[in-house]
Amino acid sequence: MIRILRQILRTGIVTCKCPQIDDPNIRVTGINLENSVKKRFRRSLSVREVDSGSCNGCELEIHAINNPVYDCEKLGIHFTASPRFADVLLVTGPVTKNMEIALKRTYDAVPSPKIVIAVGDCGCNGGIFGESYASLGGIDKVIPVNIYIPGCPPTPTDILNGFYKIFL
Repeated sequence: MIRILRQILRTGIVTCKCPQIDDPNIRVTGINLENSVKKRFRRSLSVREVDSGSCNGCELEIHAINNPVYDCEKLGIHFTASPRFADVLLVTGPVTKNMEIALKRTYDAVPSPKIVIAVGDCGCNGGIFGESYASLGGIDKVIPVNIYIPGCPPTPTDILNGFYKIFL
């Protein structure tokens, strides 16, 4: 135990600061989105994310909007574990036959007004998976969709711009 503590003291702090990326698109999107969220949803927008059968490419980009570069929390966007507390349902991937009932139940649990965002080409129209024996296609085949964010996968800036479309 003492040997480990000595090693820690000898090594010191090895983490580095997060690089600051000054992309004007991120800044403009962030300012517009933050103002809209505060105006319409009274401080925060709760999002429930559902993977209905994707390859996880879109999920990686959705996780990126939580990192220190994009930081959706400071814009007033918070992810929730329960659809009962969600303002927006964010769905990725083509709807597989195994996820059809779960997606419908999640949609039913979201309080009105229900806002659904389809993320990625697979969510918009089935993408490379299309309609097959295992896939029903895009999300609009199962539940109504308000906003489509195309891309394979869409960038975090595109996803944030998609959230901004709620307010237009």
